[in-house]
Formats: sequence, C-alpha cells, structure tokens
Amino acid sequence: MSDLLLDTCAVLWLAEGIELAAEARKAVADGNLNVSPISVWEIANLVRKNRIVLAMPVVTWFRQTLRMMEAAMSELSVEILAGSCELPGSPPSDPADRIIIATAREASMVLMTRDKDILAYSRAGYVRTMVC
Repeated sequence: MSDLLLDTCAVLWLAEGIELAAEARKAVADGNLNVSPISVWEIANLVRKNRIVLAMPVVTWFRQTLRMMEAAMSELSVEILAGSCELPGSPPSDPADRIIIATAREASMVLMTRDKDILAYSRAGYVRTMVC
C-alpha cells in the first residue's frame, strides 16, 4: 500500500471512531498515515466557528490524535504551497483542499477523503484518492 495522506475529514472521523469504508479501514491498518499541517488550521477554524467541540486545546488534541493514529506530519514546503496555486485542470477552489492535493501529488501519496470536489478532481486523473 502507498503512503496515505488523510484529508481533514478523515482525521476527524478516525479520531472519533466513525466507521470508514472497508477498503479505507484496511488501508489505514496496513499503510503509513500522513497528515498535512493545514489540517490543524482547518480543525482550529471548525472549533472557532463552533462546528466541532474538542475537550482540550486544538494543538493538544491534534498532537495526541496524530500519536494515537501513529501518523506522521507531512512537510508543508514552498513547492507544495506554490504547487497548490499551479494545479492542472480544474481543482477545487478551497485553498486548504488545494494544499492537501498538492501535498499528495508532491509526495506521491494516496489522498483519503470523502470531499466530493477532491474526488471529482481525482476522477479527472490529477491526484490519487481513496474514499473513506
């Protein structure tokens, strides 16, 4: 199995024990998990907007969650940031999604997500994805 990059929704679902698709469960069990630093920014914004509630500060929760999942923090390089603005085709407009896509492309990872815009972009052949 290739290295997996977890979209922010996948991080939240794994942390909360929400059931994943069978293929995704197997991939999580067998693969090397990675998370983009932009996911902590997205999660902090969800907390700020009261869309999710965490029992502890965001940074503490995020670090504990990565340890629990045995996930690595992926790099957020200048190549990834610039690449997020230079994606081919018609990528999603959300900047965080673009950074996550660019991260997966740069590191040749499979992006685990349920985001419909990212999955549509994948069907066009620009990034490898797996539905969680």
